[in-house]
Amino acid sequence: MDKVKEPQSEGVENSHMSLFKSLHPRKLVRKVTVTVLGSSLLLAGWSVLPEVNAASNAVPGYEVKFLMNANKVLTSGGGLNPAVNQNFDIVSSPERLLVEYFDTNSLDLGSEDWNVRLRKKESKSDYELTYKKRFDVQNGQIDAALTTANAVGFDSSDDNYKAEVDWGYNKQTLSFSVTKSKKASKGLSLPSNEKALEMLVSEIPGKLDKTRVKGWGTTTLQNSRAHGPVLVTKYSGDFNGIEVYIEVWPILNAAGTGTESLVEISFKTDQYAQAAAQRTQLMNELQSEGWLVPADSLKTNLILDRY
Repeated sequence: MDKVKEPQSEGVENSHMSLFKSLHPRKLVRKVTVTVLGSSLLLAGWSVLPEVNAASNAVPGYEVKFLMNANKVLTSGGGLNPAVNQNFDIVSSPERLLVEYFDTNSLDLGSEDWNVRLRKKESKSDYELTYKKRFDVQNGQIDAALTTANAVGFDSSDDNYKAEVDWGYNKQTLSFSVTKSKKASKGLSLPSNEKALEMLVSEIPGKLDKTRVKGWGTTTLQNSRAHGPVLVTKYSGDFNGIEVYIEVWPILNAAGTGTESLVEISFKTDQYAQAAAQRTQLMNELQSEGWLVPADSLKTNLILDRY
């Protein structure tokens, strides 16, 4: 009986054998190795490689601010009148601090929505160096502003910056700030312009430095000068169980012949709902006492423009 032959693909086998014979042994090893590794990598691509996810938007805190009528809340000596102290349960002595901002004569940092501030509290033994980037909030759309900030690197992954919404009478502004410190003596004194710039440049954050191109922030800050200083008096009090601060800023007047006091009351909270509710209550209280100025505080701009 004839043996039954198993079906074979002779043409294919011969083709494969011819291919193997035509390859140099070293080339054959390389070919097989590449094929095996390539398959392994392909499989790994399906199961091992991590997903790359964009960072989520930052989660801000809130600072509510209102201007108070200086003519009605200050005494002739510049302190708070007794009615204000009683209304906001202010019993302790105020804190004093010196504040100055740094920018070029043409305010180039401000044109990119950056503020650079140096602050010295009388009771503290350090200088506070603060770098703040601002984003406008349009029509109360805080999430949209956070998304805009995220697109340029200000997101939840960078915990160096504190995100905060400044909420005034009309306007909301989203800010991201980072604060550094340098040793100093207690008391009210500031370094020279040159020394202050040296400190500020040495601590400049990368986001500011790379605002337009790498090094732009450093160069611009080196060409800046101090605007100020302003001697601020800060009072701590209470309103409906939340801590409030009243600050008195004697700022150079427009004519440059004297000062005019800007008085600001504020509180901070991490929760939007609390910020909104307490804001309404505080605004109503200020209105009922005749102390509210129906305008937003522009003290930073005033200092940059007038000094």
